Amino acid sequence: MKITIIHLAVLLLLIDCTPKDSTEKINIQEPAQLTLEEAYHLAELPLACLQTEYPNKLGQTIGTKEDIREPHQLHPAFYGCFDWHSAVHGHWSLVKLLKEFPQLEKTDLIRLKLQENISEQNIHAEVAYFQGEHSKSYERTYGWAWLLKLAEELHTWNDPLARHLEQNLQPLTDLIIQRYLDFLPKLKYPIRAGEHTNTAFGLAFAWDYANTIQHEELKAVIESRAIDFYLNDIDCPLNWEPSGYDFLSPCFEEIDLMRRVLNEDEFKDWMNRFAPKLKAKDFHLKVGEVSDRSDGKLVHLDGLNFSRAWVLYGLAHQYPEYWHLINTADEHIGYSLPNLVGDGYEGGHWLGTFAIYALNNPN
Repeated sequence: MKITIIHLAVLLLLIDCTPKDSTEKINIQEPAQLTLEEAYHLAELPLACLQTEYPNKLGQTIGTKEDIREPHQLHPAFYGCFDWHSAVHGHWSLVKLLKEFPQLEKTDLIRLKLQENISEQNIHAEVAYFQGEHSKSYERTYGWAWLLKLAEELHTWNDPLARHLEQNLQPLTDLIIQRYLDFLPKLKYPIRAGEHTNTAFGLAFAWDYANTIQHEELKAVIESRAIDFYLNDIDCPLNWEPSGYDFLSPCFEEIDLMRRVLNEDEFKDWMNRFAPKLKAKDFHLKVGEVSDRSDGKLVHLDGLNFSRAWVLYGLAHQYPEYWHLINTADEHIGYSLPNLVGDGYEGGHWLGTFAIYALNNPN
């Protein structure tokens, strides 16, 4: 069953008007999903920014004056959408939408921009940047994770363009894989932040790539480090979340990773220790409220709503005893999704990706 934005809004209105003691009577059969019309609107966001160079946040370490160059010179493939990682996942968004909605409007334009940006020459330049003396930790691990998610999406797209783009991207993909393999054994403690540096998020997306491609070395090191970092965690303090700028939930991202790396019995036992409250049929988590969507940091909380939703959808699909959490996921989607239409650049350059992933990746 597909729930449009309007249907979802009506559903949430009913939920908001329902007394707390009867919330569990609401029975949502399926999570919200993208319709073709919504996919078109979401495609407009990355389409508008992939080749929009300014404003731009480079996030680079400057070694010499030669490092001070325009964004398209430093990153000819991924220079748009305000910063490098947003450019990468903007490309992922368009690949994902083309793959899921072949009848999408502006298909020819989207394919053209993908070819222009992910060219062999441009990717070689990106690799050269990452190999620079001061770029060893560049985009670690958030941008790394999205690069592998893009590579995974291309690999699983049955289209001649995908084969061409995947081949062009491969040198950078290989470099990022090696960066993970080099870095993870050195990381003594996980980073439990609600922003880019969150370790669980970076491992979960990298695990997806390794699992899909069957890269056993990468998969093994991720699983080993996930167990080292998180297996003994108990009673994650959800009442501490969110922090003011979060777009990831430290507790939920950990759940998202561990449901991938643990078997069923191990995961259920771990969840009973880590987040026992989620099993309650009346569990409810308030959405992250955004006070000012023109503020690039405060609007992060819309991203939190989407990332919480994708974790809950994935958990409910894998373990039916958590199906009741779809109500909470839909509520989070319903709060933030309507605000993407006509959104300013502060959120538009990245939030569409989070919405697409939440609505089209329930597994």
